[in-house]
This record gives sequence, C-alpha cells and structure tokens, in this order.
Amino acid sequence: MNGMFTGRSTDGEPTAGGAEPEPETGTEPGTEPGQEGTAPPRRAPGRRRSRTALAAAAFVLVTAVAVVGALGLGGGDEGPAAPPRAGSAVAVTRTTLVERTKVEGTLGYGAEIPLPVKATGTVTWLPEAGTTAERGDTLLRVDDRPVVLLYGPLPMYRELGMTAGPTTAPEPGANGDTDPGGGAGTGKGSGAGTGKGSGTGTAPPPTAPPAPAPPQPLRGMDVLQFESNLAALGYEGFTVDERFTTGTERAVKRWQKALGLPETGRIALGDVVYASGRVRLGRAGVRLGAAAGDNALTYTGTTRKVLVDASAQEASWAVRGTDVTVGLPDGSPVKGTVASVGRQATSPEGDGGGSGGPPTVPVTITVPDQRALGRLESGPVTVEYVGRKREKVLAVPVAALVALAEGGHGLETEDGRFVTARTGLFADGMVEVNGPALREGLKVRIPQ
Repeated sequence: MNGMFTGRSTDGEPTAGGAEPEPETGTEPGTEPGQEGTAPPRRAPGRRRSRTALAAAAFVLVTAVAVVGALGLGGGDEGPAAPPRAGSAVAVTRTTLVERTKVEGTLGYGAEIPLPVKATGTVTWLPEAGTTAERGDTLLRVDDRPVVLLYGPLPMYRELGMTAGPTTAPEPGANGDTDPGGGAGTGKGSGAGTGKGSGTGTAPPPTAPPAPAPPQPLRGMDVLQFESNLAALGYEGFTVDERFTTGTERAVKRWQKALGLPETGRIALGDVVYASGRVRLGRAGVRLGAAAGDNALTYTGTTRKVLVDASAQEASWAVRGTDVTVGLPDGSPVKGTVASVGRQATSPEGDGGGSGGPPTVPVTITVPDQRALGRLESGPVTVEYVGRKREKVLAVPVAALVALAEGGHGLETEDGRFVTARTGLFADGMVEVNGPALREGLKVRIPQ
C-alpha cells in the first residue's frame, strides 16, 4: 500500500515506497507517546569506554594508597598502623651478651726436657716411656748403680759428705818433748891447763807427726735440700739444716744399704737427680750399653695441659688466670685456666724455609679437673675464650632485624610500625639494640 512505512533496510537506506521513515522515539509500536517501553535505551559506544577507564584508574589509586599506608611511608612518623604481616612475635629483652671465640690447641704433657744426669759410665737399665717417677724412685742405672730422683730446685753440683779438717802441728812440749834451747845438762871437767873437758847431757826425742783433725761438717743450701729429701723418705737421727753432720752420715749409710749400694756415707755427684716434683719419663736419648750423659733420658710433668699458638695480634685474651673452655675431641667441654703466656713471638716456617704465617705466642692452659679428661693423653682440642662482654643491654634475635629504605636497621612492631634500631654486639644469635622507641618487653615481629 502506497504511503505505509514498514521498516528500514539493513544498510540504512529508505525502503522502497518513497516515504521518509519517522525518527525512532524509543517506543514500541502500539504504545502511546510518553509511555515507557520494556527495552532499555541504547548508549553510544564512546561513552561506555570512557566510564570503564575512569573505574580502572580509581581502583589503581586506592590500591596505591593502601600499599603506602601499609609500608609506613606516609607523611607522619606515627601514621596509621597497617595490618601486621605474617611472622612470630618476640619481646625485647634485657640480658648479658658474651662474644666467644674458638682457637685450636693441642692436649698433652708439654715439651720433653732432658734430665740432668751427671753419672758417668755405661747405661745398664732404662725405664719405659710414660712411666711416672716420684721421690726415691730409680730413674735409670749406670754401671748397675741406681740414679735416684729427689725433689728440689738446686742441681747436684758437688759430692756430699763429711769433709776432712785441716791438719794441725803438735803443741810445743807435748808428748815429753824437750825444748832444744832450754834443756838442762851437767858436766864435770878435770885436769889443769889442758883445755880438755868432758860432760854428759840428754838428747831431744824425734818430733811426732801432726795429728789428723776430726772430720768437719759440710755446709750449704744443697745440704739442706738433700737432708729435706732424706727426712721425707723416712730417715731420722739428724737435724734438717745446712750442716752435713755425722748424724746425716749415719742416715745416708742406712739409705745406701736399702738401695744395695756400698755404705760409704757419701753422695756422689751422679747418684741423684733433682726435679721440681713427680715426673713422667719420656723417650730415652741413648740405648742400653751406651755411655750415660745429659741426653740419656727426658721427662715431662705428670699433669696434662693444653698448648695454643695464639696469634700475636689477637692474644689480648691470653692473660694469666683467664678462664677458658676446652673442647675435647668427643665434643665434651672441660674448664681450663691460662697458666702462662710466652713473651717472644715466632713465625711458623713455610715450605721454602720462609715465614709460613703470622707470628704467634705460646699459651699454656691448665686443666684443674684431670679426671674430666678421661684416659685421653694427647690430641687436638679447641679452646673457647670470651672476647667481649656487654651486661644488661636490650637485645633481640638477629632474625628480627630488617633493613630500612633510608638506611640502617629497624624492627617491625606487632602492629606493623617500623622503628629504628642501632645495633651493637652480636653473640649467640642475639644482637644488642638501642633506640628512642625501644624498651624492654616491646613486642617485635620476626619476618617470615
């Protein structure tokens, strides 16, 4: 029918019939003007894209603000706290921190020292290495004579015994002697002018030989040292002093009889050897049948000790009387004490004969409880000493430290704030901290 509008073609061109289409009003056919239809109105595509971009920008802005607040990077130091992160919380404690250092050492009886054997002759008996000898024991035998150990600081330097006194001439007139110039004589003469006479007199007897003086006591500090040992071995009948008397001589004869020696009452130069106390006999420097000498036998003390070659630059800890902890090869700790420190630093030798490292000083450490060492006689050990010590300081576990963006270290509180922490001594997994916001009992977080 001419003049009826039926629709619009897909390409937007008017339909056949020649009539202009009426503009769309958004109403469905058959509805009154102004009445709302059921289909939603269409929006232009450009407007939809603009609103989507604005929504995305707003989301990014809100997220950035939240992140800044969580990290505490806002304007003020006391900004609002962000939700705490995952991790365990610990308290800031007040404690004492001790810095400990370990060095290597060697357990043993110390360096072997030659015994000052003065006996001359052939070595006929030697003890086994490791034998312990004490006062009165035989160290070795020379020409089948025992060389006995005694205690004392003085070496044996002379023979001990009674000394012969100086010879004395007899007193004039003694034993009926006649003074040659004071004798009396009588004579008679007869005859006249003959100049001859005769007389009689008594001739002086021959002079008697000088009488030997009685033996005289030997005096000296070495006599006192020997008599002290003789008394300690149980012999009596003399006074312990600086005089070797006839009483001492009789006691020496009894001692010689017990040793199977000729009872001379005299102590020869090589009969005894002095040491400071009990000794542990080491390796022999000669074989049986060889000539005795100063290197015939060596000895050490009977107490086990630890020797440390401490670095000369880091030996400030090595002070006599300092307590240390000795770690045995089985891991058990033993208490020790610094007994002596060498005064001369030496450098270990290298492969080519030159210096093999920094200079060291010898440090000797004693172990009072020898039973704690068990049956171990020698071996490598560790020595732990206290380097630095800080008492009654605030401390936290090292794992609680965090690096701050502006530099330095800080701690994260339980409510998510970050506070500055200046660090001090590190020891045993803890670190000394201080700062204006830190106090004992403050809860801080260990990040995970």
